[in-house]
This record gives sequence, structure tokens and C-alpha cells, in this order.
Amino acid sequence: MKTSLTRRQGEILRFIMAHQREHGTSPSQREIASFFDFRSVTAVADHLRALRRKGYLEGAANQARSLRVIAPPSIFEPIVRSRIVDIPLLGEIPAGFADKRDSGSIEGCVSVDVDTLGVKPTSRTFALEVRGDSMIGRHIMHGDYAILEHGVEPRGGEVVAALIDNESTLKTFVKEKGKAYLRAENPRYPDLIPAGELVIQGVMVALIRRCR
Repeated sequence: MKTSLTRRQGEILRFIMAHQREHGTSPSQREIASFFDFRSVTAVADHLRALRRKGYLEGAANQARSLRVIAPPSIFEPIVRSRIVDIPLLGEIPAGFADKRDSGSIEGCVSVDVDTLGVKPTSRTFALEVRGDSMIGRHIMHGDYAILEHGVEPRGGEVVAALIDNESTLKTFVKEKGKAYLRAENPRYPDLIPAGELVIQGVMVALIRRCR
């Protein structure tokens, strides 16, 4: 059984996994240091050494690009430390007109206090950054973080992240006379009625707003 990870170790491991998927190779120690704003690669080397010791990485000690992730944790599994939970941030989602933007890669974490959030994250909880203003009627603004639960059956009136005819969007789920569609909460945007497929990727359970 592997030793549990600290928050920073989990973030570094996820960054290595994402870099490997995008570039086909592991990041260098300098790239890791730059991404996390470390002042030197010494801190990176210490974290990599700890990840090797805990059994999550293997590879030459002084060759970061030779790193190989071993039995990585689920990309949806939150790292819990006291009441603070790091929820995986899986990119952006349009809250405007739907588009083909991919929101499946890990871009970091949203750290929240469980009691403040008001919900208990699970292994299926994830976050998306909102882009657009079609949901302002539900007080969901551009730049907010929508916290969503995957695999939940939506009820009418709930906000969902959805693929409609293979395009991604954040809208209100509506079901009338057995027909499901997506409703914008801004009169500037039309309702979205699927011509073919409507796939619910997650139901919003909380919203986080940064002061800007």
C-alpha cells in the first residue's frame, strides 16, 4: 500500500501526468520549478525523491525526463488534508454558445474548505472554470469555478455541464413532456435543443468566485 501524498506532491504528480499526455515525455526539473514558482530546482528534486520513495515514480534521480508514473491515483480523487480538499480542475467550459472545447485535461486544483463549500466532495467531483455570461441569471459569472459531480442524474432546474451534439456548455437542465434541453439564464442566448445527443457530464453542486 502506497504512502499518502501531501497536497504539493499530488499536484506535482498530476502535472507530470498531464505533461506526459500532452508532450509524450516527462517535464524537466526546471519546467516543474517554473510551473510551481519554485525558486530553484532543489525543491523539485526533494519532491521527486519523496515521490520515488513513496512508490509513485521511478526513473533516474538526476534525469527528470526519464520519470515514469507508477499506479497513479485517480484523476478525480481529491487529496484530503484536514478539512481542506483539492478538487481537480479539468479546464474551462463555455457559458455562452456551446463549442468543441475539450475540458478533460487536468490544469491544477481548486482548494476548498469542506464546511464552507457545503458539500462533501467525492472521487467523482471536479471543477471547471466558467467562460461567458449566459448564466448570469443564476449568478454564475465569467471566471467563476463551477464545482460539479459526475455520474449524477440531473433534475429539472439544476445547472449542468453537458455535451450537446458533441459541443460543451454550462446551462440549466430542463425536461418537458419527456424531452430534455438546455436553457440559458440570459435573454441574449437561445435555448439549446439537441438535434441528436445530449450527454450530462456533471451536475453543479457549488460555485466558487474569486475577487477580481
